[in-house]
Amino acid sequence: MAIILAIETSSELASCALLNDNGTVLARESSGVRTHSQSVLPMVQELLREAGVKLADCDAVAFGAGPGSFTGVRTACGVAQGLAFGAGLPVLPLVTLEAMAEACRARTGAGEVLAVLDARMNEVYWAQYRFDPASGDWTVVCAPVLCAPEAVAPQPAEGLAACGNGFPVYPEAFAGKDFAVGALVDILPHARELAPLGARALARGAAVAADAAQPIYLRNKVAYTSAERQAINAANAAAKAGA
Repeated sequence: MAIILAIETSSELASCALLNDNGTVLARESSGVRTHSQSVLPMVQELLREAGVKLADCDAVAFGAGPGSFTGVRTACGVAQGLAFGAGLPVLPLVTLEAMAEACRARTGAGEVLAVLDARMNEVYWAQYRFDPASGDWTVVCAPVLCAPEAVAPQPAEGLAACGNGFPVYPEAFAGKDFAVGALVDILPHARELAPLGARALARGAAVAADAAQPIYLRNKVAYTSAERQAINAANAAAKAGA
């Protein structure tokens, strides 16, 4: 079993997780978008100490590449790149909505999942997935898209389960829609799900070099914020110090 370090900061919840070679997953989380750049590295260090492993012992660093908060996905990407580059590790950019689907399946057993994440500005990110028990992987039914909440239109599927904070943020848009009934509104992207997804992605050969990792943007923006620059600089410094 691979050892995967996962970082997720695409929403108001920041999280880190470590999949150990014995199959256990250790996780940490911190809420509040203003603290993401300050909270990620301490959580990573706590996880490594608890697991008794060094960063260099990991097989790859996974991160929530998006869609999600622009600052959040840039922060996760920058931290993952800094840590991976310093330790000579590959990087696994993973889709946040697939991590939500994984959390929904773990809670409900559903193999058909619709994930809807608040994108602010009266829009949502959404995607639909189908789980294949034979391969242990998800198939994309509807690829991630950014749209008005009223435009969310999943493919009909028996036993479709829905999740995400897009439903309570825009209740009027989803009122009367069958797929929204019983949606698990507390599910957000979390590193706890990214870590095992990362192990599967690594086995498929989906890892990339640290300098090739990129966030998934469904909205355009260009410059790094000061918080993003601080996170990247801190990650690089920690990696050089042998974190």
